[in-house]
Amino acid sequence: MRGVGVIEFGGPEVLQVVELPEVHAGAGEVRIRVHAATVNPTDTGLRSGGRAATMQDISPPYIPGMDAAGVIDEIGVDTKTDLAIGDAVMAMVIPRASHGGYRESIVLHSDAVVRAPANASHAEAATLPMNGLTARQSLDQLSLQRGQTIAVTGAAGCYGGYVVQLAKADGLTVIADASTDDESLVKDLGADIVVPRGDDISAQILKVKPDGVDGLADGALQMDLAVGAIRDGGGFASVRGWDGNGERGIVFHKTMVFNDDRRADLLDKLRQQADEGIVTLRVAGTYTPEEAADAHRQLEAGGTRGRGVIVF
Repeated sequence: MRGVGVIEFGGPEVLQVVELPEVHAGAGEVRIRVHAATVNPTDTGLRSGGRAATMQDISPPYIPGMDAAGVIDEIGVDTKTDLAIGDAVMAMVIPRASHGGYRESIVLHSDAVVRAPANASHAEAATLPMNGLTARQSLDQLSLQRGQTIAVTGAAGCYGGYVVQLAKADGLTVIADASTDDESLVKDLGADIVVPRGDDISAQILKVKPDGVDGLADGALQMDLAVGAIRDGGGFASVRGWDGNGERGIVFHKTMVFNDDRRADLLDKLRQQADEGIVTLRVAGTYTPEEAADAHRQLEAGGTRGRGVIVF
């Protein structure tokens, strides 16, 4: 069985196709024949050694990948699930050692796996789990009420785009940033007001919301540049664990989905919203396993709209 991983950490060139032992589903588990694995920033961090400290007791190859989509081809004995062999499914994966999404076959707990959106390709389905769950967690942490206002930085990106769309579905008013080239995209995603992207993001948001927004989801990692746009006592959701400075009673939330991999209930809700057209599945490009390094280079170069996907 093929996978894409690293033996030694480094740049995109260290990614290689590796042979992995076959795996089988045990009790409470299903096996997915993986057809698509999304390339995310967390994958480039693993590849470059950003998580090396957590791998010291583990032998390579290290297989990245937090998203997988494909078809169930094995169900473990005594596994209670409404899924069946042949179902098209998707899941979020927590990588450890060779257990990552970049592999032709993976075994997961059945409560981590849900059906894929009905009309989505495997590549499209693979873009939803991790980024969609991250966006959902940020919104749940901010706990804004219908009619309140959220600002979203990095709105043209995958996480930011899902925040915009899910926030609109929650009945929020959305102020989002965009470059000139991305303005129409962000409007199409549902933003009520689009402001110019840049280091003056707080000033730009305050121009249209002088009393400050109720919450902000920081997909662009602008942190202290963006926090000034939030009203006193509002909320800030950080995907990089930023604690802020405790200013003005703002509550800082760390959005991390590593504990949400077995939340099939949340992921299935996202599946339903994809079926309803509430969230949009955006594939920036597809790559063979041998082209995985190119996928990482493209992501690290910036400017991708959607996600690159490795197809098996």
